[in-house]
Amino acid sequence: MIRIRRALLSVSDKTGIVELGQALVAAGAELLSTGGTAKALREAGLAVTDVSEVTGFPECLDGRVKTLHPKIHGGILADRSKPSHLETLEELGIGPIDLVAVNLYPFEKVAEKPGTDRATLIENIDIGGPSMIRAAAKNGDHVVVLCDPADYAEVIVSLEGGIDPALSGRLAAKSFVHTAAYDAAIAAALNPGLTTGETLPARLPLGLVETASLRYGENQHQRGTLYRPAGLPAAGFAALEQFQGKALSYNNYLDMHAAYGLAAAYTDPVAVIVKHQNPCGVGFAGSMTDAYRRALDADPVSAFGGVVALNRPLTA
Repeated sequence: MIRIRRALLSVSDKTGIVELGQALVAAGAELLSTGGTAKALREAGLAVTDVSEVTGFPECLDGRVKTLHPKIHGGILADRSKPSHLETLEELGIGPIDLVAVNLYPFEKVAEKPGTDRATLIENIDIGGPSMIRAAAKNGDHVVVLCDPADYAEVIVSLEGGIDPALSGRLAAKSFVHTAAYDAAIAAALNPGLTTGETLPARLPLGLVETASLRYGENQHQRGTLYRPAGLPAAGFAALEQFQGKALSYNNYLDMHAAYGLAAAYTDPVAVIVKHQNPCGVGFAGSMTDAYRRALDADPVSAFGGVVALNRPLTA
């Protein structure tokens, strides 16, 4: 079991961080922290050691450098199963760090706002955070890493008896997914051509975020989820607003895609009905009502459960 004697908490999203800090202190752990996180913990009455006290260096370069120091990363990365690592920590006066709770600058939220300029994007790229997360995840056999507030509760209930290495391993694997998606979002935001197809690199980093959980996949016994690229404003079907009705299925989205493409191919007023990606009817008329009736009359049986696309505004 992993015993937590010293923990480093440094988060942008402070959801649940006070409760985590309180549980750690109750379990006998020392808290290290930075900036706003340290302030929030102190305001809750918790004793906190600033990272700058540990490193001997103040935060500098407008906060760009806080935790990038051997006394932090050495404490995280030391393999507790190797006596030579423990001896090195003692020689260098480095204290082990057993838990790292870090979440990153909200790059995606900033990048997804239309019109965000490059300078703002650059300043919202986290450096120290991913470094600590990756270091702790690499040493997941000995260090617990938390990058998602949703995981705090499971760790809190395990503090007294020690953290199961299996749990720590799952959290480490989740953390690598988190940092990979974070970097992919940065790549997409700084080079939008990666996701539009204008740029065709030898390697394409894809950072995707769930937009909608589908009722089922291509078949009813399968699962399905709609994803969109992270780090860019929502577009296409991911930006659609559902006004009513139950959740859509995988096939609904496929039919929407086919119906939209066919309706958009015409400049004259048209209504298109598609089921299982096959056009059941295409109707042209001066009004959308008449165009829809013509499309439905083409094959009212196959149209059942299908998708209708119009290339003019839909009125009551």
